[in-house]
Amino acid sequence: MNSWRVEYTEEAARDRDALDISARRQVYKAIYKVSKNPRPKSEGGYGIPLGNKNGKNLTGLYKIKLLKLGIRVVYKLIRDGEIMKIIVIAARADDKVYEIAVARNKNR
Repeated sequence: MNSWRVEYTEEAARDRDALDISARRQVYKAIYKVSKNPRPKSEGGYGIPLGNKNGKNLTGLYKIKLLKLGIRVVYKLIRDGEIMKIIVIAARADDKVYEIAVARNKNR
């Protein structure tokens, strides 16, 4: 199975680059795994749809949870061209990652 092409927003690339090398490797591995089929689980993929979180509309966005690192990766799918667009990579601290995702997604 071919992987979807992974692209990072400028902000997500900065998030990624700010991680220490060990965390960055684990994030890369998780993104690579999910990129093989980032569609929602309802379509047989690995994607975990976000929907509404504490009043924040995250419809159309998906997450990858790295539990041991306490990091979440939020992405959206661009089905035309099979692009997995990484929006934010951040610590999951009190849903702050979702606030960042909403703000960044509005700019797209």
